[in-house]
Amino acid sequence: MMTDPIADLLVRIQNAMRRGHASVTVPASKLKAEILRVLKSEGFIGAYHREDVEGHPVLKIQLHYIGEGEPVITKMQRVSRPGKRVYVGCRDLKQVMNGMGLSIVSTSKGLMTDQESRREGLGGEVLCQVW
Repeated sequence: MMTDPIADLLVRIQNAMRRGHASVTVPASKLKAEILRVLKSEGFIGAYHREDVEGHPVLKIQLHYIGEGEPVITKMQRVSRPGKRVYVGCRDLKQVMNGMGLSIVSTSKGLMTDQESRREGLGGEVLCQVW
């Protein structure tokens, strides 16, 4: 039984990038698709799409690399977990790696980066950090 599907998504992406895979598949959900939308818009991953494999919906993610196989994503870290939720106001959102990374925040207007959240004046649950 998987208790944290977001952490599973992050670990699968990290492991696939460390091994140099071109793509990775993960079980599909709306929240995972939204996280991937944010990562794609910020240039951390390539395209992603939903497909059915053996009757189960999955998300197939194309991974990005720099130069000679160096992964774009150095690290992904889960912040808010099922056992300990982390909520912050827009003024309390910290920059990740002095602006080189991003936090994905679940707000009342959907998922967005920490920068967008500060600009909109919205706080929320910090799901993860990527750099």
